[in-house]
Amino acid sequence: MQCLRTFPAPVKAHALSKELGVSQRTIYRDIDSLRRSGALIDGEAGYGYTLQEDPALPPMMFSRDEMEALVLGLREVVEVADPVLAKAAENALSKLKASLPERMRAEFEHAVLYAKRFYCRPEISIDIETLRHATRNEQVIEIDYSDVDENKTRRAIQPLAIVFFDRSLVVLAWCELRTAYRSFRIDRIVEMTVTDRSFRPRRVSMLREYLDRLEQSHPGD
Repeated sequence: MQCLRTFPAPVKAHALSKELGVSQRTIYRDIDSLRRSGALIDGEAGYGYTLQEDPALPPMMFSRDEMEALVLGLREVVEVADPVLAKAAENALSKLKASLPERMRAEFEHAVLYAKRFYCRPEISIDIETLRHATRNEQVIEIDYSDVDENKTRRAIQPLAIVFFDRSLVVLAWCELRTAYRSFRIDRIVEMTVTDRSFRPRRVSMLREYLDRLEQSHPGD
């Protein structure tokens, strides 16, 4: 269970067997046993496993530093995200507070870490919530994009992740026009259409590859 909690998902049976020093057949049996015990584990042999719900971990049992980290992260989302996601973060903060033991609520309300932004990002014309859903559902989207020189192109892209940079939001994607990984500033997307074409289940592996390439192109940054 600890491997499933900490390893990047989806976790392959081969990685689990190597870490734990047992056969892959043992891993398959253990996964079945954990599922029968109530753990919600998504995936199957060949695709890897993702822990969706962990019945062994008591809810809302955080250390002071863990609680501060959660509060800081949610406050940052309130500051930088679109209205729907910002509202979700506010709701999550209220639920977190209500679920904490009484002795920790005062510390929650007076956490020493804050996130504040004093500038506005460029205005975004598309629906960010729709973009998030398309990314999560691994659907190809078509966009009208205006680059830094205001040259406009029509592209079909496979959205992999939305990245919150300091002064802009960027979608990391596979561009079918260029047949290469590309990043697109969301404020420069003029129009967007979600298609019924799926690139499932490649998003996670593609994103990992893209991030590895970005890291290699900026060593030491």
